[in-house]
Amino acid sequence: MSLNNVETIFSTLSTCIYSMNPMFRISFIAIIVSFLLPSSGGAKEVTVYSHRHYEADDALYAKFTKQTGIKVNIVKASADALLERIKAEGNNSPADVLITADAGRLVRARAAGVLQPATSAKLAAQVPQNMRDADNHWHAFTVRARVLIYSKERVKPSDLSSYEDLAGAKWKGRVVARSSTNIYNQSLLASIVAAAGPDQATAWATAVRGNMARAPEGSDRDQIRAVAAGIADVAIANTYYVGLLANSPDPKDREVAGKIGVFFPNQNGRGAHVNISGGGVVKSAPNRNNAIKLLEFLTGSQAQASFPETTYEYPLDISGTQSKLLKSWGAFKADNLPLQTLGEKNADAVKIFARARWK
Repeated sequence: MSLNNVETIFSTLSTCIYSMNPMFRISFIAIIVSFLLPSSGGAKEVTVYSHRHYEADDALYAKFTKQTGIKVNIVKASADALLERIKAEGNNSPADVLITADAGRLVRARAAGVLQPATSAKLAAQVPQNMRDADNHWHAFTVRARVLIYSKERVKPSDLSSYEDLAGAKWKGRVVARSSTNIYNQSLLASIVAAAGPDQATAWATAVRGNMARAPEGSDRDQIRAVAAGIADVAIANTYYVGLLANSPDPKDREVAGKIGVFFPNQNGRGAHVNISGGGVVKSAPNRNNAIKLLEFLTGSQAQASFPETTYEYPLDISGTQSKLLKSWGAFKADNLPLQTLGEKNADAVKIFARARWK
């Protein structure tokens, strides 16, 4: 279209506007302006449905808003409640990003059809391949290892070796772990199924259950406290719980942290089992581009440097952490199993736990 034609159109439009009744003129101009201006209902916001409950995350969201101008709306609930809410809301869901802990839950969300692929050069560069969905429906942004917590008084590190070793007779009555309904334990067992097959995984779960000092109960922190109290000698727990205890305002928790050691199993084999917190873009996201920007921020250098100091989780580059606490636990080899496998093997793990009577 030529410049003369454009000028003619605008001249005609102006004449029409000013020939209108004043009241109609105001309404017409308002309509035109609403089309020309960027939409305020989503263009500068992103809504996060998050299973995570850390104040440190809120601080990161505030930094993201300061840097980008994108407001972060946060809805917090349990992982299952958030998934059911998105499903119930359907295409009318305001959720842009679903954030949760454990790859098993993220695989479950993809299977439920509530996530969509999200790709960018930054995400591809910042997230290791085994820590994201094969089709980019979700990406990790923190890492935690599921390790053996031992009593410094009663166990030497040389006594420990692997997850499989916990099935041995020497650990009879000396082990504690939380319930098999917990996704962290399900994912650990799923990794054993992937490494050794269902038969060996069943034998392991049955033997470890028989070696427990008490029936499975409580949280990971409760297992660590049981070791410190002498109820058991070894516990299965995630590393970041040690950080939470060591930095607790409660002196009793800090005392617990001083009595236990962290051991990374399977260093002569596949490596220690690791899992993640991660996020995916919701299928009906009204602010898809902003959702991707938030995931890029969470996997970027600023957030990655923050997590080890605030939530005591490892960054995606595990060996790159500068946290004194995390480094004090020692360098370790991590299992490089594609983490979506943990979700794919989850049903097998649940069945095996039932057969092993691991409540």
